[in-house]
Amino acid sequence: MATGISSNRKKCSKKLRISIQYDGKMCDSNILQKDFNPFSLVRQVHGESANKFFFGDNLDALLFMLNNGYKKTVSLIYIDPPFATASNFVNRDQTFAYSDAMSGGEYVEFLRQRLIVMRELLSDTGSIYLHLDGNMAFTMKLIMDEIFGEQNCRAFITRKKCSTKNYTKNTFGNISDYILFYSKETSYIWNRPFDSWEYEKMVEQYPYVDIKTGRRYKKVPIHAPGTRNGKTGTEWRGKLPPKGKHWQYTPEKLDELDAAGEIYWSPTGNPRRMVFCEPDKGIPIQDIWLNYRDSINQAQKTTGYPTEKNYEMLKMIVNTSSNPGDFVLDCFAGSGTTLGAAFELNRHWIGVDNSIESIKAVFKRFVTGLEIYGDYVSDHSVKQMTLDILQKCPFDVLATKNTASILDKANFLS
Repeated sequence: MATGISSNRKKCSKKLRISIQYDGKMCDSNILQKDFNPFSLVRQVHGESANKFFFGDNLDALLFMLNNGYKKTVSLIYIDPPFATASNFVNRDQTFAYSDAMSGGEYVEFLRQRLIVMRELLSDTGSIYLHLDGNMAFTMKLIMDEIFGEQNCRAFITRKKCSTKNYTKNTFGNISDYILFYSKETSYIWNRPFDSWEYEKMVEQYPYVDIKTGRRYKKVPIHAPGTRNGKTGTEWRGKLPPKGKHWQYTPEKLDELDAAGEIYWSPTGNPRRMVFCEPDKGIPIQDIWLNYRDSINQAQKTTGYPTEKNYEMLKMIVNTSSNPGDFVLDCFAGSGTTLGAAFELNRHWIGVDNSIESIKAVFKRFVTGLEIYGDYVSDHSVKQMTLDILQKCPFDVLATKNTASILDKANFLS
């Protein structure tokens, strides 16, 4: 039996593709050829600009962009769509903001169609971040693999979204959500993000001090598991690597490290690599984010829009996956947090939403100024946002014929 399994594995060396099937699933080409409502300029805010806010259905807006010069121009997409919670959301004043009523295959196809068009808008070095919770994150992971390629999944990020919940009954507290990070191709924009060092953490991870330079360092082995027949398996300074292991570097490279003062020799003559701390660089951010809780109940400036995401988190994402002058797109713009982060970091932004409360929040962010909400005083583990009113961010408002009348009634066209 074991022989048969081994033989079958050899025959099936090609990776089998995984896909989700459900009623109403359209092929990519039909989605990209869909009819759409055209948009036109209805208002300029603070003058002419490359920044655009599309008020209307985001599939219409995405298809409009695809057919009007935006194909392969967007460096970064961040979206925070509805989470399939079967709920309606209201803003701080209890005014209806948006509905999150879809679920199952209907929800998957709704989001999938938009993601397919977003793929076409991304530049070849672009990336997309899809923010969801446990309801649909794992289903949409398979959809993202279909659209962008499993090999282009760069991270499945877990974020602590709120403080510990003490009122949870018969289960674990729901304090996390997820961000799916994909690139369009193998090569993509990546400006590695870092967290600042805390002194106690630095001392813990780099417990030694070099008496010559005063720099903190840690000791790590210079060998690794596995035997080799090349230079890394040969003798160095009269020593062979331990049994079943090899040197991490050639003897010539080890000589260079030793000459540079980067090899520690123990009193018994055991060599180890000295890895020095770089306090100005910080700690590379990993795929569990504990310091980006949402703004509700924190002393931060907010628009009052429901489900508004942490501003510092969006700044980190924008800075990591785009460069100054690039286009950043959020087609579930909500409160405009992505747009604000892009503007502050000298990127061009494109926002899309069909909620009147969303465009009110965007105007509050860029025109009338934000408000302080809450009296929560955080501990040292939470990054607080101190956002001054963003001064005169110019942007164009575009709408379809149908949605322009909604803006007119709400006095956004005056």
